[in-house]
Amino acid sequence: MKISNVNIYGFNESVRAAKFPKSVNIGTITDELTDGIEKLAESPIGSGHDNWLNGVIVQFDLTASLKFWPQFQRYHFADFVSSQSTMHRILGFDISRQCNEYVTNKAIENLVECINAYNNNSTEDNYLTVLYNIPSGFELTARITTSYRQLKTMYNQRKTHRLPEWRKFCKWIKGLLHSELITGEES
Repeated sequence: MKISNVNIYGFNESVRAAKFPKSVNIGTITDELTDGIEKLAESPIGSGHDNWLNGVIVQFDLTASLKFWPQFQRYHFADFVSSQSTMHRILGFDISRQCNEYVTNKAIENLVECINAYNNNSTEDNYLTVLYNIPSGFELTARITTSYRQLKTMYNQRKTHRLPEWRKFCKWIKGLLHSELITGEES
C-alpha cells in the first residue's frame, strides 16, 4: 500500500463553523481549536455532535490491492475522483511491479501466460481468462476524497483489522494534522 499527494482542506473554516450553534455574533468567531470543539470531535460515532469534521476534506492517492478495494468501497462517503482500470489497461501493466509482496511468482507467471495467450489469440474468452486470473494482491491507484469524520469511522472499525493494508492505512491516519480528533488518541 502507498499513500501520496495528500491535501487537507477546510480545517480552520470547519473549526470556526463548529462554533456557530453557540454564537450570537458570528463576526467574532475565531478558528482557534478550543477544548469545546475538541470535545465535539470526540463525540461517539453516529451521535452527530462530531459533524464539523465533515468539513475537513482530505484528498490523497491510494495504491492498494484488489483485496483491499472492495472493503474500502463499502464506505460510501469516500469518493473516487478517478482510478486505474484493469478493464482498460491489464494488458499494458508490468504485472510483477503491480503485485504486492504476497503474490507468488507462480501466480504472476500464470497471469503473464494468460496475457500472452490473449495476445496470440484475442478472443473474448481469452480476455476474460486474463481478467479472472488477476491475483488479489494486484495493486491499483485511485484518487480519494473523504473527510475527517469518515476517517474517524474507518479508523475505529479497521485499526486492528487482519489485512495489513488496513493497519497501514490507520497508521497513516495517525500522521494527519490533528489526528487526535480522528483517533481519540494523542498523536
